[in-house]
Amino acid sequence: MTLTRGSVYFSGDLGNTAPISVPSALSAVINYEFPLNERIRTLLRMESLHERARFFSAGDHALEHHAALLALFEILDVAGRADLKSELMQELERQKQSLSALRSNPAISQEALTAILADIDRAVGYLFQASGKTGQELRENEWLMGIKQRASIPGGVCEFDIPSYHHWLHQKPEARRADLEAWLAPFLPLQDGIGIILKILRESGRTSQQVASQGVYQQMMGGRVAQLLRLRLEESHDCIPEVSANKYALNIRFTLPGDAQRRVVQNDVPFQLTFCNL
Repeated sequence: MTLTRGSVYFSGDLGNTAPISVPSALSAVINYEFPLNERIRTLLRMESLHERARFFSAGDHALEHHAALLALFEILDVAGRADLKSELMQELERQKQSLSALRSNPAISQEALTAILADIDRAVGYLFQASGKTGQELRENEWLMGIKQRASIPGGVCEFDIPSYHHWLHQKPEARRADLEAWLAPFLPLQDGIGIILKILRESGRTSQQVASQGVYQQMMGGRVAQLLRLRLEESHDCIPEVSANKYALNIRFTLPGDAQRRVVQNDVPFQLTFCNL
């Protein structure tokens, strides 16, 4: 069931952090997302790192769990921003107030609205319970921090550098996975909140069909405010979008892949464009 508010569409399942699915008519499509401010850039980085950590931790091979641990270290660094949790809670509360005002709107699915508000309440509650700096217990783990420090050195985690880590990598996959799950657990409240905000953001605008004439597209912003630009390009158009945007204008050019000079393609490139804003 879909909740509709003006040009904003909500699916009702905000716990799913996956990007919006591609319509069947555009099955061979590459989705590009370009954050237009530092806050959204941080949220997207956290989402990407969490997906990578979860993917590799689900495997059984020691090298997969090594990759999961490296992603965890990156999450720890990004989550170290002192204001990240407070900003996230403030944005969730703002979205809750905005959505709560729709309860009397007969055009709104009350079932979907209730589900969204419950997701937000749950996320805020978990964030409130997570006292202190996110991941502080990991920062106080000398063994993990020793690995993290060595991992910043090329080839710095060989068996002769950290024998104890070599020993851990030879434990049963189930034991390593349990450790990884425990180390990722402190970041789950953050990821839950981030997933909700990004889903609302991604579904906050209508998609329009555009054409880049000879590989170049320009549009004046005309007072339009956006935090995220979403671009969908069919794989058959073998090119790469490069985006430059400010409050006055949006410029997109499509360049040839693998070209060191980043030359612009000479043919017209049709694509789908969405401006997203909370």
